[in-house]
Amino acid sequence: MRKTIDVQAAVAIAANEAVAAKIQGTFGVGGLLLDGQGNVLKSLQNNVVRDGLVFDPTAHGERQLIDWYFCERAKGAALPPPDEVTVVTSLDPCAMCTGAILAAGFNVVVAAMDPNAGINHDASGSFAALPEPLRAGAVASFYYPAVLGASAYAREAWGSPPRGLFIGKTIAESTQALCSLAFEATEEKVQALCSSDVAQDQLRDPATLAPTHPLVRKLRSLYPEALMYRCAPQAPDAGLAPFLLAAVEKDRAQGGEGDAVALLDAFGNLLLCVPGRKAQSLICTAFMECTRQYAQLRYMLMRDATAQQQLEIGQYLAHPRDGTFVFVRGPGKDARGFMDLGAYGSTMEGPLPEHNPQQFQYVKASMPQEELDAVCASMPPLYRDVIRIRPVRVASQALIEALAMPVIPA
Repeated sequence: MRKTIDVQAAVAIAANEAVAAKIQGTFGVGGLLLDGQGNVLKSLQNNVVRDGLVFDPTAHGERQLIDWYFCERAKGAALPPPDEVTVVTSLDPCAMCTGAILAAGFNVVVAAMDPNAGINHDASGSFAALPEPLRAGAVASFYYPAVLGASAYAREAWGSPPRGLFIGKTIAESTQALCSLAFEATEEKVQALCSSDVAQDQLRDPATLAPTHPLVRKLRSLYPEALMYRCAPQAPDAGLAPFLLAAVEKDRAQGGEGDAVALLDAFGNLLLCVPGRKAQSLICTAFMECTRQYAQLRYMLMRDATAQQQLEIGQYLAHPRDGTFVFVRGPGKDARGFMDLGAYGSTMEGPLPEHNPQQFQYVKASMPQEELDAVCASMPPLYRDVIRIRPVRVASQALIEALAMPVIPA
């Protein structure tokens, strides 16, 4: 087990992971988990892109580290409690990772800033991008160590140092610059890759494929009831209810509160309907599972395919921006609700298409629509100004009634 001496040594490890991510062709971000004595429990790099293909839009370093922690604990590993664990990250966490960190209860040490998607994008320390109930937790757990010098990377320390481990310690300008540059060198290219795909007018209806077609068989190996429901495009109706209710029961059986997320394609076909896996990891929500399962299915199909085969896969199993995510429960003001909003942003990674402004729909409201709109309007610039995240309630009253259940406070 590696042991770090101070914040400089810890950030240097994160910077090395960020460089490895850059070489891999994904976002140049890395991070690690430390215990209270400075032992490195785990270090990881961003894995959104592998082999020039989108592998998992949720595979940011911080999210992966948190899932690793909970999965190891579920296996019986003797790990310290969350409040004695520190995430050291090369880049200010995005909305998804911030929600995951706050849900987990970890401390955070941040190296470089991110003015577009970082939770502290304005460098004010107010965390106004978070729903009000979460801000005090961020103030108490996020720490931005000092960077000495006269360059643009220099700054004073602020935030809450983790239990004395890093008090009075600083980051070298060169290490801070490496963290910033590794991300800046990859940001635009990877965002373009993640948000690009087959044009809408080239999409093909997978329901026209034979049940024995390889794409149908692969899809149904992941979700056996794929393509067994269809509605008008972007207009889920009561026919979706049985699939959502079955997933809700699985979610409860796997430690959740009774949520599920369905993915419909551009033609209204049901592709996936997924529960969460909270018993495995506190942050395995239904949406996190849905978006990464679909992305990894496409990755596995495309990885060894020819260019023509990749085009066909993209035509029949398109980028989810052209379809519709249907949540049983709309996001709340809790940390996991904010994480889901951020993960949705990471899945889209670019502006929502004009032909599909209601790509994100929910059945059961966790808060009034105007409050949800306000939460989205306060998010960092990438989410509010570029992607323009705007969840809406499904229009089908019959679907709402079919899934009627008590509201669980966020």
